[in-house]
Amino acid sequence: MSNPLPQTLVLIGAGKMGGAMLEGWLRIGMNPAGISLIDPKPSDEMVALATEKGMVLNPAPGAIAPAEVVVLATKPQMLDTAAPAVQAFIHPKTLLISILAGKTLGDLAARLPNATALIRAMPNLPASVQRGVTAAAPGPGVSAAQRATADALLGSIGKVEWLDNENLIDAVTAVSGSGPAYVFHLVECLAAAGAAAGLPPEIAERLARATIEGAGEMLFQSSLSPATLRQNVTSPGGTTAAALEVLMADDGLKPLMGRAVAAAKRRAEELSG
Repeated sequence: MSNPLPQTLVLIGAGKMGGAMLEGWLRIGMNPAGISLIDPKPSDEMVALATEKGMVLNPAPGAIAPAEVVVLATKPQMLDTAAPAVQAFIHPKTLLISILAGKTLGDLAARLPNATALIRAMPNLPASVQRGVTAAAPGPGVSAAQRATADALLGSIGKVEWLDNENLIDAVTAVSGSGPAYVFHLVECLAAAGAAAGLPPEIAERLARATIEGAGEMLFQSSLSPATLRQNVTSPGGTTAAALEVLMADDGLKPLMGRAVAAAKRRAEELSG
């Protein structure tokens, strides 16, 4: 099988998520000489990385040819302003990957008519530690080879889930896009409960944090379902069972999480377009 990594790529928007993806591409062996970066206010770290690796940063108009892949990682509200400049990097065989929240394939096609192969993707924050998960929805013009390229690029920062229906992206945003914040809040709540039970607050926080870290690693390493893992640490009549009676009650964690995800999905729908 041929190498799916592109020879040329333009990253538009080298902020936290764009920078995390860039680090992933370099880590899996993409040639930095083929990467160009467009960012009006690059961080000092990004400037240093571009200089060290020999990547082109903010080339003059017309200085580089259209690329095999263009990745849009700007703020969504910048699309209209950036679109004319982005057009110059796109030719009929260019693959355009967008991580712009709320911007549909139709939005992108309307503003970037040069692009015929488009993929809409939604990564999440753990991409910065190579443990992200990205959901991606390809447009009808994406070839099998281009999908393999996108899979390699997005897979450099974690797992990739392919969607048959772009309309599912709002639900993805509510589950995995926003999900890390839910987990961080769980740590806060568990630590607060520990302090209320009598632990010194700093010890309660360390215990809560390490517990979530360890449980997450078990999920990562195990092929067992979350339900089975839960059952494996729950002794009948024990302390965990007593706590789960509260968390799994009719008014417990499941309906609360359902309402939270539904609220996030509604907001994602409101922000689309």
